[in-house]
Amino acid sequence: MCPMYSEKVMEHFRNPKNMGEIKDADGVGTVGNPTCGDLMTIYIKVKDDVITDIKFKTFGCAAAIATSSMITEIAKNKTLSEAQKITRDNVAEKLDGLPPIKMHCSNLASDALKAAINDYKKKHK
Repeated sequence: MCPMYSEKVMEHFRNPKNMGEIKDADGVGTVGNPTCGDLMTIYIKVKDDVITDIKFKTFGCAAAIATSSMITEIAKNKTLSEAQKITRDNVAEKLDGLPPIKMHCSNLASDALKAAINDYKKKHK
């Protein structure tokens, strides 16, 4: 095990929650970081302004997979406005911290969620 990651990060990396794709998603957000090569897509289903289902597909390091998993756990059953307020720091805190060099991974997770919400809003004006 890599000592720079918390046990919670390693748990979400080894056993990611909500991994996969929602074929008929109401909103999809994809973001990437060209520097490290991480690529993350978040899929959401929305009913009555609440995220009822959320899944992710991530190509990247342990931290990228763990933050993707964690953000789906945080955002599920939240209203769109609550979910839009989830920050990278919220994600890192829930994972018991990330090494400073890996904080960009939690940026991707919150950015991908916001992109999925914005996609949903565009489609459902």
